[in-house]
Amino acid sequence: MARVLHNLLLFLIRLAQKIRVLGYWSLIYGYCALCTIVALLKLWWNIILRPTTTFQWVIRETPPACLNDTSLGTHCYVRIKESGLRFHYVAAGERGKPLMLFLHGFPEFWFSWRYQLREFKSEFRVVAIDMRGYGESDLPLSTESYRFEYLVTDVKDIGYNRCCLVGHDWGGTIAWLFAIHYPEMVTKLIVLNCPHPSVFTDYALRHPSQLLKSSHFFFFQLPRFPELMLSINDFKALKALFTSRSTGIGRKGRWLTPGALTGALNYYRNVFSSLPLSQNHVRSPVLLLWGERDTFLEQEMAEACRLYIRNHFRLNIISGASHWLQQDQPDIVNTLIWTFLKEGEGRKSYRN
Repeated sequence: MARVLHNLLLFLIRLAQKIRVLGYWSLIYGYCALCTIVALLKLWWNIILRPTTTFQWVIRETPPACLNDTSLGTHCYVRIKESGLRFHYVAAGERGKPLMLFLHGFPEFWFSWRYQLREFKSEFRVVAIDMRGYGESDLPLSTESYRFEYLVTDVKDIGYNRCCLVGHDWGGTIAWLFAIHYPEMVTKLIVLNCPHPSVFTDYALRHPSQLLKSSHFFFFQLPRFPELMLSINDFKALKALFTSRSTGIGRKGRWLTPGALTGALNYYRNVFSSLPLSQNHVRSPVLLLWGERDTFLEQEMAEACRLYIRNHFRLNIISGASHWLQQDQPDIVNTLIWTFLKEGEGRKSYRN
């Protein structure tokens, strides 16, 4: 009898787990379907009811002059042995100085760090890379190539011993994960508008408002259709991220050149299937900068990150700043970074 009850209990546990998994993926793909319907309605409205709208793709064979501005640094390439991929980066400052490594987010590339490259090259060897699938870095085609473990390994294998690591948006997620798994390589961690991965997961599951703000996560799970929606009308949807009143950069002189879309979207397409963190605490000193006008992330998550820091933690909420705060409020961002860098450890601790 005891054996029968034991087997029945195991069966019920396994059934509950399967139901939970089924419910999880049903929620994800159900939300994907809802987002697709909304996107199709918008497309139908623009093309059928507003026939003046046309499909446009603009090919720019000559890059804008600002990308070749020598004051920003030197364009370089490195091939990583582990993956065989070639990465493009822009570097400035003297070799041998402490390394400050910048990781951009979606849908950007190295240029989003232009204000920081100029600012910190006097004291650091500053390097802003094009992440896998962006800009002039290699673009693997398979979705599997953008799993978190590969993205973190890219950062590890670029070629250095230690660095001050700076990340924004998706670059912030990779920076958090890198600091968790390779703490000996991170002297200080600086993250802009990106919560600790565990904070984001826990908060999003408990707050429908954040799920709504993250609806693009679900829409981007679809193959090909997001690429179409983001690229029509000369990438109008992407430009709106940077220029609209609700989500855009608050500064004048805004500029955008989107890269290949599939690689960038593949970051999102692996987010639900990635393995959970084996351990999730950060042992490096952490500065978290947060734009008050961020419309993609709830501000409450910023303070919650404190629970996962086993070292000095500083949080600064920048009033009036958008999600793109390193471009939106570069002077304030740079000042706060300098203050953080001068706290605690001396400059010698940054040496490679």
